[in-house]
Amino acid sequence: MTYSLKDAPQSVMRIKFCGFRRAQDVQAAVAVGVDAIGLVFYPPSPRSVDVSLAQTLVAHIPAFVSIVALVVNISDDELIHIANTVPFDVIQFHGDESASECQRQAALVGKRWIKALRIDASRHDAQAITQMVNEYHAKGAVSILLDAYHADKFGGTGERFDWSIIPEHASLPIILAGGLTPENVALTKRLPIHAVDVSGGIESAKGVKDIGKMQAFIAAVR
Repeated sequence: MTYSLKDAPQSVMRIKFCGFRRAQDVQAAVAVGVDAIGLVFYPPSPRSVDVSLAQTLVAHIPAFVSIVALVVNISDDELIHIANTVPFDVIQFHGDESASECQRQAALVGKRWIKALRIDASRHDAQAITQMVNEYHAKGAVSILLDAYHADKFGGTGERFDWSIIPEHASLPIILAGGLTPENVALTKRLPIHAVDVSGGIESAKGVKDIGKMQAFIAAVR
């Protein structure tokens, strides 16, 4: 069975804002109607949070707004510690984790999970992406996030990949990330995706969200 939004109303498009470090930014995102808030548990990232800050931030997130914990090649002990101290809903594996490793670690903490795939149009096409999606689907992923490949960075690059290679029909809902802004996100309405994910495109500085950009992004999608 494949997942397709071709005949679905566009109102189903979901929006995730990622990379929060300030409570006022979380409150503003919730106020403008975001569906999911992403917190980055990856110390090399300028948007990284520790469990103490994460606890403060999630206190401002009401029911029915999902909390996503982004991790990169995390150890079991670190993941268990985060899960025991921060009430998040979904793990976003954003490193080099295999499908089996994602399945194993998610089971350790009893969480649903998504996998980010870094897409390089010089090496990937729609068929290759479909095969990767199928592999993670078979191990229990609930969605796949497609982001632009960078040799030295795990996301947050502000770069886009060639959207024409996104599979028309995939076995999991597709979340699109990478280089999205209030100015270009409306173009995604024609794509076979379930959701969009943005970080830098709604910021005035790394980890500092801009309320005007968040409002404009939501308006452009909906």
